[in-house]
Amino acid sequence: QVQLVESGGGLVQAGGSLRLSCAASGRTFSNYAMGWFRQVPGKEREFVATINLSGGGTYYAESVKGRFSISGDNDKNTMYLQMSSLKLEDTAVYYCAARYLATGTAVTDPRGYSYWGQGTQVTVSS
Repeated sequence: QVQLVESGGGLVQAGGSLRLSCAASGRTFSNYAMGWFRQVPGKEREFVATINLSGGGTYYAESVKGRFSISGDNDKNTMYLQMSSLKLEDTAVYYCAARYLATGTAVTDPRGYSYWGQGTQVTVSS
């Protein structure tokens, strides 16, 4: 059974930093890309960043480019999202997800991701 478990969320002041982790288990993710999405109540789930675990390629939403950094540790089956210069609008529940590389949808489309974590709350205060 595939499991993705996020951790590292919390309350941080604007301008601060947090690092989210996503521990994956239950299968080999060598042919997968993993990503981070976020969601606030009443809005659709929003793409944040993705990483190809085989090639290491990354892609970011414009809203977080230059502030967030996604990385992966294949030995530990863990993905990270280092968030810096946090803004009030970064407040959301953050979800990690896994996507088979051959999926024909855009990497930003949540429908292409087969596995999801339960989410971790990130709250940025002024």
